[in-house]
Amino acid sequence: MQRPFYAMKSSVKRINKTHKTNREPPGDRPPCGVREKTQELKYALNFFAEAGLLKRIKRSGWWVAGIENPETVAEHSFRCALIGFYLAHCEGVDPYQVVTMTLFNDIHEARINDLHKMGHYYIEFRQAEQKVFVDQLRYLNSKVKGELSRLRASYDSQESVESIVARDADILECLIQAKEYFDNGYPVAKTFFKRAPDHLKTKTAKELWQTALKWDSHAWWQEVVKFER
Repeated sequence: MQRPFYAMKSSVKRINKTHKTNREPPGDRPPCGVREKTQELKYALNFFAEAGLLKRIKRSGWWVAGIENPETVAEHSFRCALIGFYLAHCEGVDPYQVVTMTLFNDIHEARINDLHKMGHYYIEFRQAEQKVFVDQLRYLNSKVKGELSRLRASYDSQESVESIVARDADILECLIQAKEYFDNGYPVAKTFFKRAPDHLKTKTAKELWQTALKWDSHAWWQEVVKFER
């Protein structure tokens, strides 16, 4: 005898089309280009925040001269850029390239700190600097990344006139800082006068340093202070 047919219930549950999920409806998601732009801007902000760390990182070389609270890397970079701007015009080279090189010359120290010259004697620091710089630029806007990479390579090679001027600005800033510390009662700072000047290459930088040797670093403010009765 033929058995009656019974429809069997499926073990597969039907999907409720009205079931809510955590996925955003296509119409509510920002377009791909917008998301990429937002992410790019966040990387830029991260880079700015990282650069801000340089305002708290001290220039460690002055500790050996007994200076407990030396200037920060950011302070050095700012005046280095200012000097670079001046030198570039006096030497007739591109100030944009020089100033950019000086501003970003020590950006890597946000991650690996400032290492004084005694440390450089024992540690191959240049490779670490280059690795950090590549990592710092990795997710930045492609135009920014390309330009900074080009200028950094130029600075490191010391072949272009702009890179030579930028390096002179760096050395001269250190020398002026040493003269200021010396004028403020730190005699050991004069030690920096011995070797660094030999590395200056531009005519303007050499002339500035020769003048600075006989210059009173306090003269500028004494001339503008006004006393009244």
